[in-house]
Amino acid sequence: MHDFSQALAVAVTMIASLDEGLMRIIGLSLRVSLTAVAAATLIGLPLGAAVAALRFPGRRALSIGLNTMMGLPPVVVGLVVYLLLSRSGPFGVLGLLFTPTAMIVAQTVMIVPIVASLARQTVEDLLVEYDDLLRVTGAGPLRRLVTLLSEARWSLVTTVLAGFGRASAEVGAVMIVGGNIEHVTRVMTTAIALETSKGDLPMALGLGMVLMTLSLTVNLAAALLKETGARA
Repeated sequence: MHDFSQALAVAVTMIASLDEGLMRIIGLSLRVSLTAVAAATLIGLPLGAAVAALRFPGRRALSIGLNTMMGLPPVVVGLVVYLLLSRSGPFGVLGLLFTPTAMIVAQTVMIVPIVASLARQTVEDLLVEYDDLLRVTGAGPLRRLVTLLSEARWSLVTTVLAGFGRASAEVGAVMIVGGNIEHVTRVMTTAIALETSKGDLPMALGLGMVLMTLSLTVNLAAALLKETGARA
């Protein structure tokens, strides 16, 4: 217990003093996760809305596929992306393996089904209210999507935050495609696993505290936005 207290005290000191190593890992984590969430949002929101509001061949299969992919094990996603980006893979010539870009790709693949599925459910619920109006006004496919996404914006922001929470907590996939290379691809989750195995509890606890604070902040923001949307 005494060792834990000492490690915790050192961790707090590292955070308060903005330790260079700690800040570098946190900065890379945020850059990777935020970029992946931005990419997943650009793909997932229109895709989810299209599955909910439009009728096209394969729509049901796509909906089932998105729901299924929400439960994909992260290590499987990491393995697939690894094979695609490896030298013998179709995208090996790009040299992306063991870079932050590879980690962004893996996180994006994981988040897109989550964002798309949650967006689909949100838009389907909203469509009950707006479907007749959109039909009467003769809205085309693009206008339907833009209108529904605009009206559901508060709920969709919560969806995006859920995607960010999932990305920031990811370990397996980013470990496989990033390699956990110091100063290159080491993010908070992979660093926590490594430092714990090395017995460096202060660094692990410091990163853990930052990650927990980030997670709580995201959840609080999601709750506040949901309440704001309910009042609007």
